[in-house]
Amino acid sequence: MQIGKVSIGAGAPVAVQSMTNTPTSDHDSTLQQIYKLATLGAEIVRVSVPDDQSADSLFRIVEKSPVPVVADIHFRADLAIKSLQAGVHKLRLNPGNIRLAEDVHRIAELAGSKGVPIRIGVNSGSIPGDLREKYSGVNEDSMWAAAERHIALLTETGFRNIVLSLKSSDPMLTVRVNRKASRECPYPLHLGVTEAGPRGTAGIRSAVAMGILLDEGIGDTIRVSISGSPEPEPVAGWEILSSLDLRHRFIRIVSCPTCARTRLNVEDLALKVQKMVQGHRLPVTVAVMGCEVNGPGEARDADLAVIGTPTGLLLWKNGKSLGAVPEDKLETRLMEELNNIERRH
Repeated sequence: MQIGKVSIGAGAPVAVQSMTNTPTSDHDSTLQQIYKLATLGAEIVRVSVPDDQSADSLFRIVEKSPVPVVADIHFRADLAIKSLQAGVHKLRLNPGNIRLAEDVHRIAELAGSKGVPIRIGVNSGSIPGDLREKYSGVNEDSMWAAAERHIALLTETGFRNIVLSLKSSDPMLTVRVNRKASRECPYPLHLGVTEAGPRGTAGIRSAVAMGILLDEGIGDTIRVSISGSPEPEPVAGWEILSSLDLRHRFIRIVSCPTCARTRLNVEDLALKVQKMVQGHRLPVTVAVMGCEVNGPGEARDADLAVIGTPTGLLLWKNGKSLGAVPEDKLETRLMEELNNIERRH
């Protein structure tokens, strides 16, 4: 399946997605945020389309966006039609809140003619009452039944270009329902934990659910949903993929947890190094180690390592010392070595 130039499903690499939180009606600020998210690793970006002004802005947003744009639609079928006419690369719908079946059919027919996928979004907080009653509450069975109902609205028109997402704020319910979906349907799955919370909480909950599912081969696109600025989202998504050894795109930073042996401020230096290398698309590891005990051993497999010793900082490369480096020269030396690695790639 194609979302613009991004392939998903059928063995394609898991794609990282994010979503803007600027007013979509303000196309300049929205594009600015899309560019930033793309720089941080977002390969697909979703924008909310709550009104006509937002739909009108999509023409310019789609034209200028460096990555495929997904239009998020609720309640109004006409906004979905306008979004398709603006050239969006994918729609996100909750067919259950577009009241008339003929409106859903009209959207599906136009999307089909344009080759645009539709993502059906089912969240645990919006399961219809009759399904909650039938399946004794909100669980993987009631969520899957809601998904089947929505899928039927599209497939009865012959539309099959479907992506499915089933999300809960409960990571393990998210795991169970996506396991069920992977058994029951052939459609690509978009993974996420909805209402996951602020940055720290969201990252942990998302990593739990996505880590389990991705390790089982379930999931085709992911989004780490974080309250507030979306900028940490693609970074967290890539960290999950990198930790599972599924994809590597940016420099990986590892650092020791610190103890009484620590001979430098590991946290400050690790954050400084992280900022130095941000945006460099290299599949390499940079280690920051606080003492001569952890340093050589723990950093042996790193491409580059900064190690604290009683006499100052040492710079290591591929398990071998390059000698001492003054802290005020560290950024220059690190960037020299990274540029050398980059040239070889």
